[in-house]
Amino acid sequence: MLFNSFEFLVFFIIVTGLYFTLPHKFRWLLLLLASCVFYMFFIPIYILILFVTIIIDYFAGIYIEKSEGKKRKYLLVISLISNIGILAFFKYYNFFIDNINVVFNVLHWNYSIDLLKIVLPIGLSFHTFQAMSYTIEVYRKKQKAEKHFGIYALYVMYYPQLVAGPIERPQNVLSQFHTKHKFNPYLFSNGLKQTVIGLFKKVVIADSLAPYVNLVYDNPEQYEPITIFIATVFFAFQIYCDFSGYSDIALGASRVMGIELMQNFKAPYRSVSISDFWSRWHMSLSSWFRDYVYIPLGGNRVGQSRLFFNLFLVFMISGFWHGANWTFIIWGALHGFYTIAEIAFKKKTKSIKINNNSLAFMVKITKQFIVFYLVCFAWIFFRAETVSKAVFMAKQFVLGIPVYITHLTQKGYLWLEPLIFNENINRKLLDFLFLGTALLLLFLIDKIEYKTKFINYLDTKPFLLRFSFYQIIIILFFIIGSFHSEKEFIYFQF
Repeated sequence: MLFNSFEFLVFFIIVTGLYFTLPHKFRWLLLLLASCVFYMFFIPIYILILFVTIIIDYFAGIYIEKSEGKKRKYLLVISLISNIGILAFFKYYNFFIDNINVVFNVLHWNYSIDLLKIVLPIGLSFHTFQAMSYTIEVYRKKQKAEKHFGIYALYVMYYPQLVAGPIERPQNVLSQFHTKHKFNPYLFSNGLKQTVIGLFKKVVIADSLAPYVNLVYDNPEQYEPITIFIATVFFAFQIYCDFSGYSDIALGASRVMGIELMQNFKAPYRSVSISDFWSRWHMSLSSWFRDYVYIPLGGNRVGQSRLFFNLFLVFMISGFWHGANWTFIIWGALHGFYTIAEIAFKKKTKSIKINNNSLAFMVKITKQFIVFYLVCFAWIFFRAETVSKAVFMAKQFVLGIPVYITHLTQKGYLWLEPLIFNENINRKLLDFLFLGTALLLLFLIDKIEYKTKFINYLDTKPFLLRFSFYQIIIILFFIIGSFHSEKEFIYFQF
């Protein structure tokens, strides 16, 4: 069931209505059953995988809390191996077998291992990491084991964030499932508004950009460097609006019931450094790797060489978490390299101070542009189907602006080909006019979100301004919104 579908609208109305109608003692059961229905809309049989991990981790948490010494560690290891084993089998088995077969072929060994015809359970990486955080926190004695099996199952399966996050911590969510939430008009209104913003990002911006991105990335050799450059920038906004749109809908749908989920995005494309970007992009995953991988490896408490190794390793693992393909590993490696280079550069320039406000502003804008450019370059490897395609497109991306400037100099007029991709000029220009308006609204939202929550900020403004904002969004929904073709969220594949 997709957030951007009519089925979800009906589902949301029914579940929310029943939630506030039923006594508190039955609400956990309603939400658990609703989450099961929500998940089974995809591949019903795969809900059994969720049940297996839930049962293992539920009992692991209880026995870890009761145990002492090495037994606690053994129980944690069993829980982690169970979770990682299921994830590895469904997500990475064919990747490893395929690479082993390549090695056999290079060595001229007349032998190959058959691949399995398995479909990756939707959202497996997300609820696996969420389940792991529970047992780790119980092991660290920062969270008491949940004795109520239904509440624990709901923690793993809670429908708003089940398939694409945010990846919650038990300290935040479990206590909220036990708390009785009365109907709150402010939270109800605020949640619906955030849901509308999320749908706007997904349906109006992300799904409108998708056809142009797909057109170029499916056959990159057919396009000029500037076209590949523009398509990559389009993808940067597509994936941001697609994923942050999902998070906004998840947070909004949950807030309507009085349950607060953690913020997952905070205007990442306004970042002034790569480390700043990762403190604003997919924040629940970034903090997960920080707390459960980076800090246990030594964090910042080690020497420079070990620090660089730790950072690079974490980003490589993060890339592999996203997908069983060398393109994702390279994407992670690029961000690891960016982060290491940034630390080295800061050490060289930390003594430089800028006192002029105008110059400081220009430096900030320059930093934002450089970070956005580097992030876009890395997105090529995230989006491309193969490494060879990604390498080709990366070269064209770098050449994009210089080649375009050369065209302008030689021809002396605006070269429209890269923008319209050789399709109907009038229609495409009109679409881009409306899309440009939507992107300006996104820029406004992110500019405010950079400092405070946009929905709360907008609530403080005069009625006419608030009415005009939502009216423009509604108009854009009807003009360029892709309701007629429901598209899955990009991060469902992870």
